[in-house]
Amino acid sequence: PLYSSAASDVYKRQKNKCSIIILSTEKEGMGVIKKTIFHIDVNSAFLSWEAAYRIHHLGGSLDLRLIPSAIGGSTEMRHGIILAKSTPAKKYGITTGMTTVEAMQKCPGLYLAPPNYSLYQRCSKAFLSILREYTPDVEVYSIDEAFLDMTGVMHLYRNAVDVADEIRERIREELGFTVNVGISENKLLAKMAGELRKPDYTHTLFSEEIPEKLWPLPVRELFFCGRASEEKLKKLGIDTIGQLANASPDLLRMHMKSQGQILWGYANGIDTSEVIKQPPKQKGYGNSTTAPYDICDMDTARMILLALAETVGTRLRKDKVKAGVLSVSICTSGLKRMGHQRVLRDETNITVELYRESCRLLEELWDGKTSIRQFGIHTSRLCDAASFRQLDFFADFDYVKYENLDKTVDTIRGRYGMDSVKRAVFLCQSGIRPIDHMEGGISREKRTVDYTKLNVI
Repeated sequence: PLYSSAASDVYKRQKNKCSIIILSTEKEGMGVIKKTIFHIDVNSAFLSWEAAYRIHHLGGSLDLRLIPSAIGGSTEMRHGIILAKSTPAKKYGITTGMTTVEAMQKCPGLYLAPPNYSLYQRCSKAFLSILREYTPDVEVYSIDEAFLDMTGVMHLYRNAVDVADEIRERIREELGFTVNVGISENKLLAKMAGELRKPDYTHTLFSEEIPEKLWPLPVRELFFCGRASEEKLKKLGIDTIGQLANASPDLLRMHMKSQGQILWGYANGIDTSEVIKQPPKQKGYGNSTTAPYDICDMDTARMILLALAETVGTRLRKDKVKAGVLSVSICTSGLKRMGHQRVLRDETNITVELYRESCRLLEELWDGKTSIRQFGIHTSRLCDAASFRQLDFFADFDYVKYENLDKTVDTIRGRYGMDSVKRAVFLCQSGIRPIDHMEGGISREKRTVDYTKLNVI
């Protein structure tokens, strides 16, 4: 379309807002340009980033993307899960989330590389930096994918496909990995477009293309349609997205409630969500960890809760918030999950206070007879850290002292590293696999990789 000079003026004034450019399309009246949304997704992100790093920075010659390979955690540390796999590995039935043991059984010659989250964060930052050169309206959807609202800047380019191809080529040439770009008028269709064919492709999926490109696909390919929803739809005789789109919304609502209505709308390409530049504020903070061995005694369980309270409390204080609700979850060695929560008397982000309440919850939750494989601490009902605390003349907890202690410890760790200060209980542990003093989140062995110990070919 031809853009008027007035449209350019609107863009210049509102380029840092959600931009909708108004221009004259007819002599009588004004019209709104159809939105242009990109969804950009890194192909096999973790594996691609590892492969590119080995080739371009470590002098490797073997491209992990071209052989049966995968990124997987350590079985010794009980983190042996496939996080990403190459296209050749898919032919052996290897899927994300599969255990590394099962993956090696399916493909004995599988090349298994360890995770390196510090590398992934650097690659993601470089990837997003290129995207923000094309529009300020970038929504980070995950570490390896993003939505771009190109509506307000399309007058700067010839057409959407050309600029999408330019982005793909720049990422390939400058960063060494490939992406898929989906183009449409809303986020849902843009995301579905990017899944049509991989790797390294640009696809469009506008509303007029839905019958040809989207409807022939099986319902499991539809966004938000999980395995349980697929089974329910198949019982209704619905196997393709087209059949879902043409089904009765009332019938779907009767059998699947609101989920059926949502899926029907998605099958017809209906999505009104906006590209959000600023992520919404967190509603809660939590960390969980798989213990290095099954825990059968309360003393060791309390140590793990202390390590989790340490990381959760640090995150709360960093973002200057306190939590009013605390919950503890466990997973037994038989994979039975249980949880218990409590509304706290006072909102807090003090490590010791979170730990004490967590221990009380665990004592109420766990009978001590079954061994525990996984622990979690989660907080919610957040408020500003500057909020006042109700004084209690009979309290036996000097919260001011512990607040100052946490502040000092956070400062030291921020300057000298997370291991510069440890609680004494973690110093004299026996056994091959001691409990980390700051458990949860990305486990220590996944944060970085010592490539000198690997045979990089």
